[in-house]
Amino acid sequence: MPSPPSCWWWACWPAGRPLLVNLPTLVIAASIGVWLFYVQHQFEGTYWARRGEWDLTEAALRGASHYHLPAPLRWMTANIGVHHVHHIASRIPFYRLPAVLRDHPELSAVSRLSVPQSLKAIPLSLWDEASERLISFRQLARADRAARAA
Repeated sequence: MPSPPSCWWWACWPAGRPLLVNLPTLVIAASIGVWLFYVQHQFEGTYWARRGEWDLTEAALRGASHYHLPAPLRWMTANIGVHHVHHIASRIPFYRLPAVLRDHPELSAVSRLSVPQSLKAIPLSLWDEASERLISFRQLARADRAARAA
C-alpha cells in the first residue's frame, strides 16, 4: 500500500503556498467590503424614493450612512464610513473627509450609525412602502399574520 503524501497537493505545489496566505486574505477582505457596502445602504432609517420623488441631496444624506468606526478602522478603510459625504461630493479625497465633518458638524449627525447599531441591520431586507422603512422577512410574516387575523 502506498504511503500517504507528506503534504496536500496545493501546499506542496510551489505556486500553491502563496494561496495559503492570499486566499484567506482575499476572502476576509472581500467579506469586509461586502459588509461595508451593505451597511452603508441598508440600515434602519434609510431613505428610498420613487423616481418622481427622488432628490439627490436627500438620497445622499439619508440614503447612505455615516458609519462611525473606531479610529483604526477609519484609517484602514480610508474613511469610507463617511459615505453620505462621498455620495454628495465624490471628488473629495478620503484624507479630507474628517476635515469636512469638522467644518460642517451638521453632516456628522446625519444617518450616523455605530458598529453595534449596524448589526441590527443584518435582517433588514425588504422595503415597506406603507411605513417607508426597511423590514425583515420575520416582520413581514408577522404583519401578514396580523392582517389575516383582523
